[in-house]
Amino acid sequence: MNTEHVIQVTTATFAQYREDLIVLLLDAVKHGASVGFMNDLDRPQANRYFDEVHAQLDQGSLLLWVLIEEQRVLASVQLALCQKTNGLNRAEVQKLLVLNEVRRRGLGQVLIHALEQGARAQKRGLLHLDTEAGSPAENFYSALGYTRVGELPNYCQSPNGHYSPTAIYYKTLSEPQ
Repeated sequence: MNTEHVIQVTTATFAQYREDLIVLLLDAVKHGASVGFMNDLDRPQANRYFDEVHAQLDQGSLLLWVLIEEQRVLASVQLALCQKTNGLNRAEVQKLLVLNEVRRRGLGQVLIHALEQGARAQKRGLLHLDTEAGSPAENFYSALGYTRVGELPNYCQSPNGHYSPTAIYYKTLSEPQ
């Protein structure tokens, strides 16, 4: 029986998920996820990062979903809403994280579908993202209908400090109105 469910986190509900989100981020970085942090990420740094996430939720510039099973966050994803007046049709998919122990169960796909529904509700018809070139994430996003535009060399460091290229993807959900 599938007991997972997806919840869109709001400013009002953020506090109840914060600790699990910190654990999730620490787990992802520990297992090599290239999501903007280095191997030395610790709880205080993660806590400060989630202060920023909470502020962005409060400002309405970020949406956040968590996938819950038995009152535990197993995965999360963020959608950064472009705030520029000439870019109100677009948003950036960010930080799709899945606990290492539950990877390969399709949780990421469930979250991306929820994120896309949320993007449509916000009238965001163009989604874009970047991911480490050559990583399994490339196959994941391609399978979900995202189109690879190209890559940027030596774009970011992985948690262990190795520079690698990043691949840029997009998906059109709807045409601007």
